[in-house]
Amino acid sequence: MEKEESSTDPCSFTLLVSCPSGLSPAQVSVVFSDAYDRIPHSDVSLENTISEIWEQKSQNNNSLFNGKKFRYGGYVLDTGNGSDHEPHICLHLGLTDYRTFVGTNLSPLWERFLVPSEDDSVLCQYTSCPLGNGAVVETNDNKILVLQRSNNVGEFPGHFVFPGGHPEPQEIGTTTHQYLKELMESINIKVSQEMFDSIVREVVEEIGVPASSLNVPAFIGISRRNLNVRPTAFFFIKCSLDSKEVQKFYATAQDGYESTQLYAVPMIEVENMTSRMPGCHRGGFALYKLMVATRKIT
Repeated sequence: MEKEESSTDPCSFTLLVSCPSGLSPAQVSVVFSDAYDRIPHSDVSLENTISEIWEQKSQNNNSLFNGKKFRYGGYVLDTGNGSDHEPHICLHLGLTDYRTFVGTNLSPLWERFLVPSEDDSVLCQYTSCPLGNGAVVETNDNKILVLQRSNNVGEFPGHFVFPGGHPEPQEIGTTTHQYLKELMESINIKVSQEMFDSIVREVVEEIGVPASSLNVPAFIGISRRNLNVRPTAFFFIKCSLDSKEVQKFYATAQDGYESTQLYAVPMIEVENMTSRMPGCHRGGFALYKLMVATRKIT
């Protein structure tokens, strides 16, 4: 894992896994199991703050919705070195929800939910840790797409981010672990496919470009914002449109209200924007740079 130091700096990050060659859907699998769900904290008073914080926030915001999310619980990476087969990653995912995310990761007490450990799954075992997603989208004229977040969004208003959101359990009808064991393999495949489908969906909704203009995403790794241990899976996507064409589509983007402006800039300019990126997205750019460096070597 590559680390930056501070856990309170909103721009600091940890690279949990890096796949600079870029993995195709065939190289990414998922084990979806309650073994990777959050463990309730043994401190009952701390555990009770989850409900207290949610009730308080719900009273102040009627639009809050307690949707299900996939919980990040670790991975197994086979680099493929020294053999003929390609690298492959197996992601370990459980279930969580937005309420628990607000009450653990986004809680003012979030650091009390952490367990001192070099093992990430142990460190975060009491936290919700929903797995977000983000995409470094490169246009046909080699510009990278960066959004400036609206001042009305809940997290990091006004900051620069890559398009993204979350893979959604409800999209594939997997909002519980109550299913027959015979279905486990097919559910794992559906969850893995949702990892790739969801990031395309997010780019289409936030940027406005048609899905047909986007190449199949390549998984490049997972970064974690050190502030409230927020994990995000990142993908590289090549777009067949040039930056001017993309700007025209952005004007009518379905989720355009989440951002105030779309920037299409060269890689060196994105570097200058990272000081105003949340750590998880700054880590996403670090993953992209590792991919670019690897491709130059090969």
